Amino acid sequence: MKILVTGGAGFIGSAVIRHLINDTSHSVVNVDKLTYAGNLESLVSVTDSGRYAFEKVDICDANEVKRVFEQHQPDVVMHLAAESHVDRSIDGPGEFMQTNIIGTYTLLEQARSYWQNLPENQKANFKFHHISTDEVYGDLPHPDTHDGELPLFTETTAYKPSSPYSASKASSDHIVRAWHRTYGLPTVITNCSNNYGPYHFPEKLIPLMILNALDGKPLPVYGKGNQIRDWLYVEDHARALVKVAAEGQVGETYNIGGHNEKQNIEVVATICNILDELVPNSRSYKELITYVEDRPGHDMRYAIDSTKIKNDLGWVPEETFESGIRKTVQWYLDNQEWCQRVQDGSYQRERLGASS
Repeated sequence: MKILVTGGAGFIGSAVIRHLINDTSHSVVNVDKLTYAGNLESLVSVTDSGRYAFEKVDICDANEVKRVFEQHQPDVVMHLAAESHVDRSIDGPGEFMQTNIIGTYTLLEQARSYWQNLPENQKANFKFHHISTDEVYGDLPHPDTHDGELPLFTETTAYKPSSPYSASKASSDHIVRAWHRTYGLPTVITNCSNNYGPYHFPEKLIPLMILNALDGKPLPVYGKGNQIRDWLYVEDHARALVKVAAEGQVGETYNIGGHNEKQNIEVVATICNILDELVPNSRSYKELITYVEDRPGHDMRYAIDSTKIKNDLGWVPEETFESGIRKTVQWYLDNQEWCQRVQDGSYQRERLGASS
């Protein structure tokens, strides 16, 4: 197949493209605006492939999106392009509304026009795969305040987003479902838990902790650090996404999780322990942990039930948190120059999202 990947220079998108080029025979068209979090260095290992093409295009630009569809004639769209950092959405929600809502609408409309004019055999095989987040569901009961069995997010959990980011992604999910229901556009949606791994922009928790620790800077932990996330290694997620794009049932939603519920403070402590082993210092990196004021509206717990994708498509994660986090720390140790270049003066790991 020829697969059009939006946001392919981003963290998850680049992992998807590396998997597609290295492990499948599919062709890829990477559509990316190249914002601060998009970096083509994440794709240097595949750019010489004859099955890879890049288009610097904003998905909000209908004319350019239309040109890309007409020129490249994709069989599948994998839509990952999004503003995705909760803290940034608190400081400046407008870009999230524009990219995540208007951008998705624009892409859907151009995909619909393209799909309607395909020959019947191609039309029957076309698919629009929208990649979303578990944050659209809001938060779950936390063991500190809940007795008995703790629930998980399923594909039928009601939406209750808490942040401008998650609200914009919830909106885009609803729009995709509406385009399937109203226009018959063959869509599928996936909602994933927190990703981590190589090539992650250092505004997110895990790369931020690694890089701050190496620089001897404070490791800022929000609130008590007892917020729980389900951690998913990005290469496991990429495999799941390609499987859904190829085999997922049109009209369905699949939750993708890593089966790794960890408190944020546990994650930070694990990173410190690995660094103490690999890059020993005179004192433990744990001494850098600093508790800071929590961000507004911070969800306390996310956890995914991945039973459906396991039963229907046979996907399970290959990495445990212990194996994945060790690979991740080692990657950042081995790629310090990449980390410096992607920051490039525009972001120096300062606190974001503190305003209420």
